[in-house]
Formats: sequence, C-alpha cells, structure tokens
Amino acid sequence: MQLLLEHEHSFINGTSYQTTNTFTVLNPANQNVVKVVSSVDEKGSQSALHGAQQALRQLRRTSAIQRAEVLKKWYALILSHEQALAELMVSEQGKPLHEAIGEVRYAASFVDWFAQEATRSYGEVIPAQDGKHQLMTIKEAVGVVLGVTPWNFPLAMITRKVAPAYAAGCSFILKPSEETPLSAIALAKLANQAGMEAGALQVLLTQEPAALIAKYCQHTAVRKLTFTGSTTVGRILLAQSAATVKRTSMELGGNAPFIVYKTANIKSAVSGLMTAKFRNNGQACVAANRVLVEQSCMVPFIEELTEATKRLRVGEGMDPATDLGPLITLKAKNKVMALVEAALGQGAKLHYKGEELGGLFMPPIILTDVLPEMDIARQEIFGPVVTVMSFVDEQQSVTLANNVEEGLAAYFYSQDVAQIHRVSRVLEYGMIGINEGMISNSATPFGGIKQSGLGREGAKQGLDEYLEVKYLSQKFD
Repeated sequence: MQLLLEHEHSFINGTSYQTTNTFTVLNPANQNVVKVVSSVDEKGSQSALHGAQQALRQLRRTSAIQRAEVLKKWYALILSHEQALAELMVSEQGKPLHEAIGEVRYAASFVDWFAQEATRSYGEVIPAQDGKHQLMTIKEAVGVVLGVTPWNFPLAMITRKVAPAYAAGCSFILKPSEETPLSAIALAKLANQAGMEAGALQVLLTQEPAALIAKYCQHTAVRKLTFTGSTTVGRILLAQSAATVKRTSMELGGNAPFIVYKTANIKSAVSGLMTAKFRNNGQACVAANRVLVEQSCMVPFIEELTEATKRLRVGEGMDPATDLGPLITLKAKNKVMALVEAALGQGAKLHYKGEELGGLFMPPIILTDVLPEMDIARQEIFGPVVTVMSFVDEQQSVTLANNVEEGLAAYFYSQDVAQIHRVSRVLEYGMIGINEGMISNSATPFGGIKQSGLGREGAKQGLDEYLEVKYLSQKFD
C-alpha cells in the first residue's frame, strides 16, 4: 500500500501538484489520520483545464485501438495492485477488506469492458433519397469532461466514468470526494503508468468542492459533466451547467423497494436482501430502502431475516470476520439515527437491534410496522437499517413501490412467471433485480429514471454518453 500512498496532492498534467492549503483524510473506523493532502488552488485548477484541452487535441490524433491498448494496461495494473488498492480503500472508506477486494475487481471490470468497446463506436451509412448523395454518420469525442464522484465506491465510480471517456477520446478532470481522495490518486497514478497522456486524467483534491465544480460547470471549455451523488446536489449542478448547455450524466439518489411475494422462496429472498441492504453497510444508491412483504408470508420472512441479521459482525474493515464497517462520518451516522428515532416516534416498532460499539459504528436494525408516509420510507437511509412494511395484493405492492420521486433500482422475489412479467413492466425503475439482490455489472446499463438521474453507465450505452454523432452529407457532381 505504501507505493500508492506516495502521492498526497492533486494529479495535474501527469505529476503531483502541491499547495500549502491542506486537509486531513481520516480512517472512519478509529478517526486516525490516514494522510494530510493538499487542496488545489486557482492556478492548479486553471493548469488542469489547460492540460485537459491539450490532451484532448492529442487524443483526437489517436486511434480507438491505441486507446484500447492503454486501457488494457491500466486494467492489468489495477489487478496487479489489488491488495494494496483494497487496503487503501479500507483505510479511508472503512468497508470490510473482502468487499474492498470485490470493488477493485468490479472497478477493473469497467476498464476491461471499455477497452473492448473502444473499437465499437460505429457510425452508419444512410440510404440516400436520390442517387446524388452519400449520407453517413460518424462518432467523435464530446470533449473535456468534468467528473464528480462519491466516497461510497471510491474506485468503481471513477473507472466506470473515466474508462468510457478515454475509450471515446475525451480528456477527464476528476473531482473525487474529499473523504476518499487517496483511492482516486492511486488510480490516476496507475493510469499514468499505463500510458495515458499527460492531462488525459487529472485529479483535483479540494476542501471547497462547491466552488471548484461551479467554476468548471460554467466554463465553455468543459463540454460534459458526469456526476454521481445526491438528487439535491444533482439539481444544483444541472442548473449550473444549463448556461453552457453541457451534456450531462446524472446518477442520483435511490429509494429502492424490495418486494417479497407469497410465492417467493423465503430463504432466497432473505439472502438477496442481505446483499441488497447490507453491502457497504447500506451506503449504496441501489441499497434496498423499503422492504415490502405480502402479509401471508410476513411471519416466516421476519423470522428468517432476524436470524440472518443476528449473524452480522460489526467491526474494523481489516478484521476478516467483519461484515459491516463504520459509517463514513458522524454526520452520516446522526442522520440515520435521526430517521430511526423519527420512525419509532411515528409508530414503527424496533424488532431487532445489534450490539452498540460506539464511534462511527452502527448496529444493524430491523424496523417493522413502517408506513409509507414516514420519513424513513421517503428518504434514502444510507445505513444498516431494514424497514419492513406489508401489503395485501400485487396492485398495492406496485403502488407502494412506485409512490416515490426516485426511480433507480428495485428488487422483487416471486416464483410466479406471469407475475414476474406483470410486475417487471409496471415498476417505474431503471434497473430491476428479479430473484436477485446484486444487479451491478459492467456489461449492463446502470442508471435510473424520474429524479434518480439521466443517462447510463456501463454497457454499450456507457460509451455513447461520451460521443457526439456527426452527420456527413456528400453530394456527387
């Protein structure tokens, strides 16, 4: 891990950029200082934009095959540093080591996928309406991209943006979360080693993210914004980008329903819920937020869920026995606890609560008798709290599931084939897991509808997000 910790400054034009203004990265498990990093200044942000523009001109002269080769080398380097990257992630984000290793592999899978997709940005020949024209389209890089990524998946959220951008021939300015900047620097360092052009991937560390992002959003040289984060912040960034009519990709908040029908295999449903709810301690936009259970199977489901939840171990990420690490900050923990207290005050029942460890650790909690109008059912929890509510029939389950502003991910369990087809068609979500609690995959389009965002990441659609279609009309003499 020491090799990857050598850089504690922004990465601009292929090298470290140091300033005297610093902030501290803390280990959420024990609040120890992981690293003191420097915050980029005005000169650095201008240099990064200039370097990105120069790199864009250079990338326009490269072929898709050349860029694919660089991505293949980056992919290999990420995997060869798997353990170090995972340990670095545990130190600044807190997730268990086995989950961190899984994220390294998941992050690398996007680089591998888009190394292949780089050579598939096809144009087309369009049949002319007369015999005097040749009509065609080609695809070209959007231009300089600004990416803003969160702390909950500090590697994967970067690679699934940077890899398709580079495959398309775009240069990229990355503003990672100030909670987890070290993972971003490590990735940039490995990309540089893989042969990415200086300026093709810049990483700007800052303790004043709002001002830095606003400046880039308003700059005409930045042609695209890609953001993963809350719906509230996403609305602000969309407004800031409107004046320059930027292309945007927005992966925003979720409020995922997890529906269990009476025909479901209860053991499988609980197993899927443990993944969909407790992965990364519930700190995921696709985490199951509302568990909807048909009344007739509520008792066996709650029994199975309680036994599975009791087996979860809370602790520091480097402990191999740990299932749930700490929450990211005290503010995050206080928000989750406030939602739980409000729900109890509104009539929900505390069915189970694990052992308190203090600090930023939070025990797993099961709440029953939750109602759809409660705050905890209307807001993204982002913590290890299972909220259970009941329904009487399929129509009510769909109504409950859809009656929120968000539309990112949904899950449901049923062995009734006809029901599977009916429910799949009427759930208002961009992604649906059917008898499956883990839906993320580099080969599939990740993204939501309604107020959960715009655009898709991963799959062939992920490459198109960074390409413009240019139409060519040639007339023959």
